[in-house]
Amino acid sequence: MIALHEFSSVADITRYQARINGERIAQFFEGRETTYRELDRRASQIANGLIAAGCSPGTRIGYIGKNSDYYFEVMSGAAKANVVIAAVNWRLAAPEIDYVLNNAQVEVLFVGAEFYDVIQQIAPTLPSVRMVIALDGAENSWTPFTDWRDGQSDCDPMLSISMDDDVIQMYTSGTTGHPKGVQLTNSNYLDLLNQAANGGWGDWKDGEASIVAMPIFHVAGVNIGLIGLAQGLKNVILRDIDPVVILDLLEQHRIKYAFFVPAVILFLNSVPSVRDRDFSNLDMILYGASPISEEVLLTATEIFKCDFCQVYGLTETAGAGTILEPQDHDPARGKLRSCGKPAASAEVRILGHNGENMPANEVGEILYRSGSLMKGYWRNDQATAKAIKDGWFYTGDAGYLDAEGYLFIHDRIKDMIVSGGENVYPAEVENALFNHPAIADVAVIGVPDKKWGEAVKAVIVLKPDETAEEEDIISYAKTKIAGYKVPKSVDFTDALPRNPTGKLLKRELRAPYWDNQERQIN
Repeated sequence: MIALHEFSSVADITRYQARINGERIAQFFEGRETTYRELDRRASQIANGLIAAGCSPGTRIGYIGKNSDYYFEVMSGAAKANVVIAAVNWRLAAPEIDYVLNNAQVEVLFVGAEFYDVIQQIAPTLPSVRMVIALDGAENSWTPFTDWRDGQSDCDPMLSISMDDDVIQMYTSGTTGHPKGVQLTNSNYLDLLNQAANGGWGDWKDGEASIVAMPIFHVAGVNIGLIGLAQGLKNVILRDIDPVVILDLLEQHRIKYAFFVPAVILFLNSVPSVRDRDFSNLDMILYGASPISEEVLLTATEIFKCDFCQVYGLTETAGAGTILEPQDHDPARGKLRSCGKPAASAEVRILGHNGENMPANEVGEILYRSGSLMKGYWRNDQATAKAIKDGWFYTGDAGYLDAEGYLFIHDRIKDMIVSGGENVYPAEVENALFNHPAIADVAVIGVPDKKWGEAVKAVIVLKPDETAEEEDIISYAKTKIAGYKVPKSVDFTDALPRNPTGKLLKRELRAPYWDNQERQIN
């Protein structure tokens, strides 16, 4: 159970668990175990190392690496030093990583072995980075992580920390081509812990095991780890998504709680031996980040024989929002396409075109308000003011509340595509493709995909007398943007649909691909 009264900031989580459950295993990663007492001591060492490196409160530090127990050590140490950790999406292309690190003005950067080369490549364009710490051993002149950590004092700095101080900065794709830094505070995360404890989905039994499988640069990956630590669980951390390894860990560690995006649940359902496995200790699978098909959900329910619970939220809401509780997963309830009801401490409104509150079953924009709502977008007052008005967050999702207060997502007001739990804004992809010498016009849309939910498709008009094949366009895109943003397919056309003022009619372009679909997101 979460001892909320013991936490005045995220930094208190390891302090409390070290005192209460010091010898209990906090983290397991590829055979490496860490107790809560060791985790708290290392957090203090990292905090002192950051302070000694000149990181004052509010300084941004960067982390680019695959999932590891080291991330939660660094995050906990950063919290004690009152500095802000910005984990970089390692799936981004080098120019995108460069932008994030410079936008955050990262001063100390922690780098995993898989990304040594890309950071060396862009190092000359990172003027704010004063120190690079190599998570997996020495590289060039970089300091090895364990040497640096273990050389610091383990005396807890016990700094004064405000609830409004930022603790984590996450980057979300931007509508105009650049990602935005979402400022999440201690207050946001304590509200998230409160929602978990009192929302029917996250009041877990201490001493049990949870699997941290989703990437830690996503709010879902961080949250499942943070909630597990706050409750005294053993977090079993997975470096990469591998369905067979996930099934092995579920059995070997008798995992009690898990979070997977729908694409991963589909992968697990498809492993040939999955029905022969022992999941008798598995109590709950949380899912979210993108809609799930009823077929995938019902198959998973049959295989895993545990409770399922959906959480709908955004990075800007610290991943919190509405909950579809286990009892609502009974097909007879008719709620399987719903995202559930707002958490007890949260509010949801449906707003019409003229700013009016919409009645039950009428579609409008989904607005959200709670203590987990971000402080704002880092150094982007204009975007913050557009997204948050009078304390309400304008999600950009279109949906409705039924007569019982259940939220149903119908469409997106924004053009965002969600593919395998990753957000893709068409503008980013279109901007990249427009530089191709053969392209005269381009539109990027999301189309239904059984595996990923939605897939990125480019619809292209070629310049007169120019030729290009689908493979040419896809190969070109791979040099400019992250792999998950690259179009999976390309259609060629003579002209794109536009209105008399030249505005691209995305809905008209999408319509043939979504014909016979019950909703306009998948």
